[in-house]
Amino acid sequence: MRRLLAPIILLGIVLFLSYLWYREGLMRVSASDKTPQIFVIQPGESVNSIARRLENQKLIRNRLVFRIMVAVKGIERNIQAGDFRLYRTMTAEEVAEELTHGTLDVWVTVIEGMRTEEIAGLFSKSLNIPEPVFISAASGKEGYLFPDTYLVPKEAEAETVISIMEKNFNSKVNGEIVNGAGSKGLTLHELITLGSLLEREAQSYEDKRIVAGILMKRMELGMPLQVDASVQYALGYNVAEKTWWKKNLTFNDLKVDSPYNTYTNQGLPPGPIANPGLDSIRAIINARETDYLFYISDKNENMHYSKDLAEHEENVRRYINN
Repeated sequence: MRRLLAPIILLGIVLFLSYLWYREGLMRVSASDKTPQIFVIQPGESVNSIARRLENQKLIRNRLVFRIMVAVKGIERNIQAGDFRLYRTMTAEEVAEELTHGTLDVWVTVIEGMRTEEIAGLFSKSLNIPEPVFISAASGKEGYLFPDTYLVPKEAEAETVISIMEKNFNSKVNGEIVNGAGSKGLTLHELITLGSLLEREAQSYEDKRIVAGILMKRMELGMPLQVDASVQYALGYNVAEKTWWKKNLTFNDLKVDSPYNTYTNQGLPPGPIANPGLDSIRAIINARETDYLFYISDKNENMHYSKDLAEHEENVRRYINN
């Protein structure tokens, strides 16, 4: 009997101490420190990382207890990305609950190559900014709404969002890039316009460098740039395909009456057709000189280059029409 009693007593002591440890870990860090602390959670950040940083900032007592509590409550997937106002007077459970609904700002990712209307759609969903309001406020800003992941105040208006994106553009597109554009004989506006065409035409940085060289060569030769993306931009929203970038252009599409149609007009369009990322902008400055004058992208978005029209037509037959 005594042999059985000893392990039971030991187990009881272990359980009691574990309970005290768990309970102590859930308690508030301070009963008097009411200084607000801003805590930012990155998109996709793990609970382990969040718990570690909460402990380091002295917002919880014990990261392991916090992880256990979150798992027991089943709220791991409910924790949001964003920034939160937390206090050391909050218990670990209160902190966890706040992280599921109390975000001050929201994360919004604007990907490279989006046009203003698409960006308006993003912020309409995340911040409830009416799309027409955003589009109106962004008039003339096409190309300068820098693609990036933003932490934006939930109550931000269109003008605030646009200002944040423009400031980011100005910090990323620095003097070195502007000087590089000048060395190519391009103004900043021409650089961004060309970069927007490139963003929609090529995927990898190396392909962008080659295509940039081709487009600049066509400009020097006085050839139309013949960029499909510019026609897509001119056509606007395609109801049938539910996209701002019509996929299957027809011969009639290529004749659309617009200054943005680079098939019927020589040189660059009046302005950017989308918002390019740094790779596309830098690819122009670092354009690769080749003997190529034509390029196509196949159904798998692989690029194929040719030196003359005969080779180009053969590539079209082989990779597009086949």
